[in-house]
Amino acid sequence: MKKIILPLIVSIIGGFIALFVHNISFNHEVYLDESTNNKLVNISLNPNTNLVSESSLDFVEAAEKTIHSVVHVKNTSISKSQSSLWNYFNDNQSNRTRVGMGSGVIISKDGYIITNTHVIENASSIEVTTNNNKTYQAELIGSDEISDIAVLKIVGKETFPYIRFADSDQTKIGEWVLAVGNPFNLTSTVTAGIISAKSRDLNDYDSKNQSFIQTDAAVNSGNSGGALVNTSGDLIGINTAITSETGGFVGYSFAVPSNVARKVFEDIIEFGNVQKGLLGVTGIGLNSKTADELNLSLTEGFYVNDIEPEMGAAKAGIQRGDVILRLDKLKIAKFSDLSGYLSTKRPGDIVLVGLVRDGKKISLDVKLEKNENIEFIGMQLKNMTQEELGEFNIVSGVKVLNHRNNSLYRMGIKPGYVLTEINGKSIKSTDDISGFDSNTKISQITFISPEGEKEKLIFE
Repeated sequence: MKKIILPLIVSIIGGFIALFVHNISFNHEVYLDESTNNKLVNISLNPNTNLVSESSLDFVEAAEKTIHSVVHVKNTSISKSQSSLWNYFNDNQSNRTRVGMGSGVIISKDGYIITNTHVIENASSIEVTTNNNKTYQAELIGSDEISDIAVLKIVGKETFPYIRFADSDQTKIGEWVLAVGNPFNLTSTVTAGIISAKSRDLNDYDSKNQSFIQTDAAVNSGNSGGALVNTSGDLIGINTAITSETGGFVGYSFAVPSNVARKVFEDIIEFGNVQKGLLGVTGIGLNSKTADELNLSLTEGFYVNDIEPEMGAAKAGIQRGDVILRLDKLKIAKFSDLSGYLSTKRPGDIVLVGLVRDGKKISLDVKLEKNENIEFIGMQLKNMTQEELGEFNIVSGVKVLNHRNNSLYRMGIKPGYVLTEINGKSIKSTDDISGFDSNTKISQITFISPEGEKEKLIFE
């Protein structure tokens, strides 16, 4: 009996040892043979992937930090209207009160507010209401139509909760964000989404320096001027626009980057207006179509087709035909990248321009110059040198640098044209255009094309 039991025990022990050695010596993950019909995939499972971090998706802290710093903005304006056919012919007008609604963001403890220019446009009085239903009068400190940013100041000496600025250049596509505002005249409302795109330009023919942050956080009527914040509750943008055929939110909204808003705010406070630094170049953003037309292999970047004499780009050695690919550390893939970054700079700032010329990469330091140009009916105009006038064989005129007037663009008026007459009056410099204000009826404008052809536009 003992002879049987002893070998049995030895066999059992040996079996356990063999099993143990097998388990530690071989990988037991399942492999699927791709050469068979039942294809197998090697799946490496991170045990933490099914566990959603509460802190990464918890917006409570960010909402609590920001909701009391976003105000409801009420804009009251007085408009003149014709109350009857008799009054129309006798030029008797009645005043009508109009009320507009929007949002604003408190960015200092003493009550400075950033909002959109279109929220307070033509305001005769401005009233802001905080999240705890306190109402204050506010005064307009200044505004910038191009960036659509306005600065208000709450009247009084109280202290207020405020939102800190974040560096919008550091934001990334896919990052979680919150939109805080007052849609549909409601008190502060918070919605969440991600950054869908950056440097978004909504109009290919618009020289308005559009470079929006695009997000899918729900934004509706009344959100304009409100805050776009990151998960830390810091300001990365001012909600400004949506694209919609119905007027309601359809999945995308757009915000002015906080770096642009902050720069406009600081300029208005320090100088009373926006200080714009210019490279001194004009051109177009590249894509496959323009690259083919210009016989270039690059499909991204900013193609330089003209240089402004005596400006920073010319002094630094930038030439026609160069393709700008980088400003400082920022990649330039399209025009809105370039215009958006320059919107955060001032005259006198130096930027490192990375470009390609004849296949060679070049880096140049360029000092930005003050913008001496003016804007007229959506056109950005500059004075011309005697040499430039000689090239067109004319004695006077102002050059069109860019414009955001879709009607003129469809009529063929593009950058490089020269404006020579308005309503029959010869235009010698931008000073002559100062006499034409927004109330002046424009009946006729004469241009000279780069090919030397005279084009007269008549408006009825």
